[in-house]
Amino acid sequence: MKALVLAGGSGTRLRPITHTSSKQLVPVANKPILFYGLEAIAEAGIIEVGVIVGHTAKEIEQAVGDGSDFGLEVTYIPQSAPLGLAHAVLIARDFLGDDDFVMYLGDNFVFDGISDVVDQFRKERPDAQLLLTRVPNPTAFGVAVVDEQGRITGLEEKPERPSSDLAVAGVYLFTPAIHEAVRAIAPSRRGELEITDAIQRMVDQRLDVRSTVISGYWKDTGNVTDLLEVNRTLLEGLETRIEGFVDGESEIIGRVRIAAGAEVRGSRIVGPVIIGAGSIVVDSYIGPSTSLAENCRIRNSEIEFSIVLRDSSFDSIRRVEASLVGRNVRVTLAPRVPATHRLIIGDHGQVQISS
Repeated sequence: MKALVLAGGSGTRLRPITHTSSKQLVPVANKPILFYGLEAIAEAGIIEVGVIVGHTAKEIEQAVGDGSDFGLEVTYIPQSAPLGLAHAVLIARDFLGDDDFVMYLGDNFVFDGISDVVDQFRKERPDAQLLLTRVPNPTAFGVAVVDEQGRITGLEEKPERPSSDLAVAGVYLFTPAIHEAVRAIAPSRRGELEITDAIQRMVDQRLDVRSTVISGYWKDTGNVTDLLEVNRTLLEGLETRIEGFVDGESEIIGRVRIAAGAEVRGSRIVGPVIIGAGSIVVDSYIGPSTSLAENCRIRNSEIEFSIVLRDSSFDSIRRVEASLVGRNVRVTLAPRVPATHRLIIGDHGQVQISS
């Protein structure tokens, strides 16, 4: 069995971060979101992985390499434009051959991994099997309708009037039967070859298309809110490990990980918090659910429930929360501007000015 990981796409919902970086490489708990998916694939016993890459191919390839760090053998498959998930299957045909495979969206996070569903698929081998999860906003997802046995009877991509609250959770398992289906469909109104259309064709042909509803935690990390939520969830499981330097004037509360080479001086750190190697925190407060990546500089500032990417700095800033800050960013206090009031007031007017 092989894996097909989608790591292309433009990441429009994460701009401006994705103007200069791949959305799949944005870190949560100081590790790129893509790495969690690759680790889940390796834990499921799959070795051969094809990675679909787009305009950020160079960055993805530099981060993942040949896959050996994950126990994988990675092949990169270029996609000229994000033309749909079914298009990704089409262009990966030579790599996939006649093997069964799992397709995994590189910006999705499945907390419990995929080992159980892969084992079930290998044992029972339906024509297709999809991971589903219940969501409050199904119009934003591919939506499935299932029968009492969990077999899929219908699929729609981002429907205006959803028939259920079961969203496709970004993990698909296929036999080679999917290849005929992706060749047979036409582009949708969005101009893409939708994998939901291909799977619907399999359903219409009465193939065995099953579902597994995720009971654990899942997120599509395509926007800032969900990225911060995944970061918070991962940090909740953090174990305290202080490998860097903490002076006697600092206070460390709760689950805090400070990497080797990091320094904390005169500061209060309230976990769960992770501070990357080479980062320096001075006279500051770092609050719960915050990740500081490598080589950050935080001085006389307050940061909480945020992700700060590498080489960024805050100087004399009160107070930052629920934020995603990119690489090599400088946040400083603006110079104080003299307050001025310009008034044109008619006869007998009354004006109150607070300062």
